[in-house]
Amino acid sequence: MKTIAEIVDYLKLHQLRLATAESCTAGLAIALLADIEGFGAQMDCGYVVYSPQSKQRLLSVRAESIETFGLTSEVVAREMAEGALRDSTANVTIANTGVAGPEPMDGIAPGTVCMAWGFVYAGRRWLYSETKHFSGDRQTVRRRAAEHSILEIYSHHQALLGMGRV
Repeated sequence: MKTIAEIVDYLKLHQLRLATAESCTAGLAIALLADIEGFGAQMDCGYVVYSPQSKQRLLSVRAESIETFGLTSEVVAREMAEGALRDSTANVTIANTGVAGPEPMDGIAPGTVCMAWGFVYAGRRWLYSETKHFSGDRQTVRRRAAEHSILEIYSHHQALLGMGRV
C-alpha cells in the first residue's frame, strides 16, 4: 500500500495536478495532502460541497441525478469529479459524498461513502467510481474515506497506463 507522501511523489512524477470535490470529508483529503511538504505545486483547488445546491452550482451536478440516485451515489460522485475537472486546471480529481454518521440518512447506513476519480488525457475525461463502507465513528469514517480517495489515485492512474491511454 502506498502512503500519502508516496502519492504526492507520484503526482509530481506523472505531472498530475489535483482538484478535490469533497462532501462528507469536508476538506479533510486536501488537509491530509497539505501536510506533505511540497504538495502545493501539485494542487489546483478544493471544493467542499455539502448541499445539493452547492453541488449543482459549483460542480454542475444535475438535479435529476440527485433526485433519481440520491446524494450518496456513485452517479453524483462521478458528476462531482467531472465538474471539478471542467472547472479547474487539474488533470486529476477526487470526489466523495456519503454518510459519515452517526445516524443513517435517507435509509443509507452510516459509513457509506461513494467516491470518484477523474483524469484528463488527450482532451478526454476518464472516470472511476466505487462505494465503500467504513466502520467507526464519524471522524474515523471521514479520515478513512479521505485517505482511501487519495491512495486510490495510484491504482486508477495505473489502470489508465496499463490500457495505454496515458
